[in-house]
Amino acid sequence: MEIPNRLFAALTLTLAAGVVAAQGHSHSPYASQHSRPIKALSDDEVSQFLAGAGMGYAKAAELNGYPGPMHVLELADKLGLSAQQREQTRRLMESHKAEARALGAKRIDAEKRLDALFLATAVDSRDLAEAVRAAGAIESEYRLSHLETHRRMRALLTDEQVSRYAALRGY
Repeated sequence: MEIPNRLFAALTLTLAAGVVAAQGHSHSPYASQHSRPIKALSDDEVSQFLAGAGMGYAKAAELNGYPGPMHVLELADKLGLSAQQREQTRRLMESHKAEARALGAKRIDAEKRLDALFLATAVDSRDLAEAVRAAGAIESEYRLSHLETHRRMRALLTDEQVSRYAALRGY
């Protein structure tokens, strides 16, 4: 199919104008983030860490047959949980949430310390390495807490309940 010259010229000019406009208004993906209280974390991420939210940290468990207690409780009736399983799951979730919230608060503090280093006019290499390692260690503990909770949850369920859980969650 041949495009008439006028149409081709109009399309070319429209495309060129869009490219020029985009180049004239291009911003860094970080442009609106410089005023964040913690530069490396969005307000939503801070809220999620403080709430002990999963944030995808337990995907390796969740997607490999190790359910999380929050979703197990949401599906309790459909999974046919016994009264004892419900109580054990509720206690597991409460204990995990308390731990995850505490670790989330530590993660936020570690990111604040890292930010504070860069507020100085010079950043010491050793201080930087220590701050990054500390933040990374806390993040690892946060993830481990979520994964360990999924591991412990699996032990409270029958194989049939785990299969039903996977089907109900669309896995």
